[in-house]
Amino acid sequence: MRKGGVRRLIIISGLSGAGKTIVLNTLEDLGFYCVDNLPVSLLPEFAAHIRSGIIQDSREIAIGIDARSPARDIASLPAVMGNLEKTGLRPELVFVEASDKILTRRFSETRRKHPLSSRHISLPAAIGQERAMMADLGELADTRIDTTYTLLHDLREQVRKRIARHPVSQLSIQFTSFGYKHGIPRDADFVFDARCLPNPYWNTKLRKLTGKDPAVIRFLHGQKQVGRMIRHLTTFLTAWIPRFEAENRSYLCIAIGCTGGNHRSVYIVEQLAGYFRKRGKHVIINHRDM
Repeated sequence: MRKGGVRRLIIISGLSGAGKTIVLNTLEDLGFYCVDNLPVSLLPEFAAHIRSGIIQDSREIAIGIDARSPARDIASLPAVMGNLEKTGLRPELVFVEASDKILTRRFSETRRKHPLSSRHISLPAAIGQERAMMADLGELADTRIDTTYTLLHDLREQVRKRIARHPVSQLSIQFTSFGYKHGIPRDADFVFDARCLPNPYWNTKLRKLTGKDPAVIRFLHGQKQVGRMIRHLTTFLTAWIPRFEAENRSYLCIAIGCTGGNHRSVYIVEQLAGYFRKRGKHVIINHRDM
């Protein structure tokens, strides 16, 4: 294969409800080009697009195939993969599974319909049919992942280590200041309200300044309540940011709001950003309404 071409083609299969979607989503977060529910009959054409360079988003591609494909297509997958190897692609097969009891519970809790269930086929019967349909793929898999007793963050970590084989990527933390009168940022993961703090706006000398100006900084730095809020926020975020890193999150948005988005929120964002930047975090600052 030419230099710069696709380095890895991974096919994710397994039992419905076992976590295949989570595996694909995690790979996508790690930079893979992902396609879910691709019919097996279209896999050779898709592979031709890969070889021709039409699909150039990533050197790592993952394809999801499950029981939504006809049984005859599933049965033909090993032969299709063998033909792909002859063209220079080396597909890797990952099989995701769980116990019947756990699968039944997951479908019952989410109230999702199993792809093989119907008015005449119960959920347990559908799971049994799917297990029989997928049995050969499980035996041929390069990697098998049993999610019966696996928590969500553990599954994502397994995907990163066992499938993607990527190092832990650094979490980007965006601190955003905003004014409530302009609305809350829609992409915020955490929103903290600073409107309870003393407002420099009521000082006519400070009104037209911002939280980045020395006079406003001196004013807010001298307010005990402001310092107390910043200390509480740094303690809270220091405790919980590692959990987001453990989930392989690539981005976290922390929004601080005040009335207009010019004074208190700006000052606090600058203080928080400086604190975490000094501790080696990748920090982005966004003063939305300033």
